[in-house]
Amino acid sequence: MIYFAQSSQNQTDLIVKEAERAGAERVKATASGVQFSGSLEVGYRFCLTTRIASRVLQALYFDEHISSPDELYEKCKLIPWEEYIDPSKTFQLTQTVQACNWIKNSHFASLRVKDAIVDRIREHFNEERPSVDTDNPDITFHLHIKSEKVIIYIDFSGEGLFKRGYRSDSTDAILKEHLAAAVLYRSDWYKTVLDSNPGVFLDPFCGSGTLVVEAALLARDIAPGLIRKQPYAFEKLSSFDAEIYEKVLSELSERAEEAKNREIKIYASDISRTAVEIAKAAALKAGVYDDITFSVKDFTLFTSEDVPSSKGYIVTDPPYGIRMKDFDESKLYSKLGAICQENFKGWKISILCGDSELLSLIDMKPERTNSLFNGGILCQLAHYSVFSDEEKQELIQRAIKRREERLAQPLSEGAQMAYNRLKKNLTELKPIMEKEGVTCYRIYDADMPEYSAAIDMYEGKWINLQEYAPPATIEKEAAERRLNELVLATERATGIDIENIYIKQRKEQKGKDQYKKLASKNKFYLAKENGVQFLVNFTDYLDTGIFLDHRPIRKFIQENSKDKRFLNLFCYTATATLDAVKGGALSTTSVDASSTYLDWAMENFKINGYSTDIGNFFYRSDALDYLWDTFDRFDLIFCDPPTFSNSKSRDTFDVQRDHSRLIDACMMHLEKNGMLIFSNNFRRFKMDDYILTKYSVEDITPATIGSDFERDPKIHKCFIIKHKVKVDLGTKRVIKVKM
Repeated sequence: MIYFAQSSQNQTDLIVKEAERAGAERVKATASGVQFSGSLEVGYRFCLTTRIASRVLQALYFDEHISSPDELYEKCKLIPWEEYIDPSKTFQLTQTVQACNWIKNSHFASLRVKDAIVDRIREHFNEERPSVDTDNPDITFHLHIKSEKVIIYIDFSGEGLFKRGYRSDSTDAILKEHLAAAVLYRSDWYKTVLDSNPGVFLDPFCGSGTLVVEAALLARDIAPGLIRKQPYAFEKLSSFDAEIYEKVLSELSERAEEAKNREIKIYASDISRTAVEIAKAAALKAGVYDDITFSVKDFTLFTSEDVPSSKGYIVTDPPYGIRMKDFDESKLYSKLGAICQENFKGWKISILCGDSELLSLIDMKPERTNSLFNGGILCQLAHYSVFSDEEKQELIQRAIKRREERLAQPLSEGAQMAYNRLKKNLTELKPIMEKEGVTCYRIYDADMPEYSAAIDMYEGKWINLQEYAPPATIEKEAAERRLNELVLATERATGIDIENIYIKQRKEQKGKDQYKKLASKNKFYLAKENGVQFLVNFTDYLDTGIFLDHRPIRKFIQENSKDKRFLNLFCYTATATLDAVKGGALSTTSVDASSTYLDWAMENFKINGYSTDIGNFFYRSDALDYLWDTFDRFDLIFCDPPTFSNSKSRDTFDVQRDHSRLIDACMMHLEKNGMLIFSNNFRRFKMDDYILTKYSVEDITPATIGSDFERDPKIHKCFIIKHKVKVDLGTKRVIKVKM
């Protein structure tokens, strides 16, 4: 007999193992399930023991060459349907049709097969015929057509196998039983079950209890069929053999009885008392209540006293926004890593999440991941190891040894050249930077054409290496080799471990790409400049949170902001605003279209102890919209627009084309004795004659290029723009010139 076990995506390998354990032969995985051969006993055993398959079909008919609806009818009429159904029984026929050019309508195909079934039965039972019942049929047949290949199955298992029968209520978030079982199979905890010595198991977000109940059933070797309330479809078939079925039931009961002596330690908790009560009811109904310790706890408040063992396994499905719209899941996921690393040293952790962005907020690196589907939601199952203090120390020693071995290796000729240049640059720059109190600066900027990258050092601890995209004429292998040589040279020249060298590729950014997130590790470091602190991120965005080339401009702002009302347009993370506050600004206003950067800006304020309410204002707005929609006046304005950008609320912005109207709009808000600092990074930028004529414009670019950027004097352009004034000789009053 040939069976087909239907499967959710990415779970066929698990079903293959289940089929083999059931005694199946010729087991073969397909895109939608697993096909295998076996006796009735094998079929019964598989249905009762599978924790992953959703349904099992038994093949009745197979034909590789059917090419018309009439031929389908004629061949199907030859099938001995009377062996499976009689006029006293009801039936339904489901169908799937793929890549078939002789069937235009899958429903029509099923009608032809239904006709064949009914006509065959009428001929054998004196014109009596079975009825079709799509709601609760006695027998279900399934028609599968792919091109000219036709297979007809009979439903062998019946109602979805994932319905174990123990869950009668639910919380807002639903994890189906067969997915929970797949999560358990993928976890490290399952290996302990295979050794008949189940490890300590904890689900701190147990919800309705599906994971812990399935874990208990697995640990106790209780087959799902032993607790299933609904009869199987095969029990209604004429081929049903009660003796074989009882034999299989007896065998599975004996296995469960043998596992009763196992020491099971399963813990379930949730912040919701209602959820815990639902989970308790499910465990009681499944017969595993005594194997699970339940409690109402907030995982974010866990301490070492709440950890049930020195070593164990967390397998859990925390809430995520796709399922629970009113829950601030980002805060939870940001805390998970820290909680686990502080309290669960030596534990293995598996976390299922349907939002990869949220999963990336966990400050741990997964050892491996699996993709699973929860209904229509693609989920990632991430597996982590939380190292004990002893394990951490061992890892540190291994890393030190690897570093020593790496540094002992001779550099290649190219890497040696890059190393020599970096050492030369550092020898020249370091004394200057130390004298100026600068701890974040550029140490290399494509000094050698074959090693085209910008290298910035932060606090002597981290390197941000931005490789300029190589031309198409450079072979990929050669580009990768040169980048690797540059990284090795950087580590050796700076003494900064390769683990703290962050690499990104910089290329021309246009449109939405300039704001595109590269990753979601959400890991920030603290850096300093001009007496203020700011957060930098080396992984998630192309830029780190601060433009190092603007350091002299920010210092100038700090020195000229005392008692001034300061406006920062296109503020990014508001590092220039920090300098204004440090310099004694009367008030500050920071404007940016990105809520992400404004949140980052406010965090920068908080770590410096500056208020984000009184005197310091943040506006999420397009800069031009802000200038046209408000009437505020400022003494000092810093405007550093992008070279190019677009917005949903207006046309694209091009700094060369549009700078005149932007500057005009800024000057409307500038007090008569005020100062506009206008900067941009367009290398071919030329100030419009209209602006040069209307306002007093001073190009201060050379004075704003730090020693570390002198190799690239076109890194930015910077101007001081003021209103033109004339002096009334009679009153000696300063009068604004109107153009």
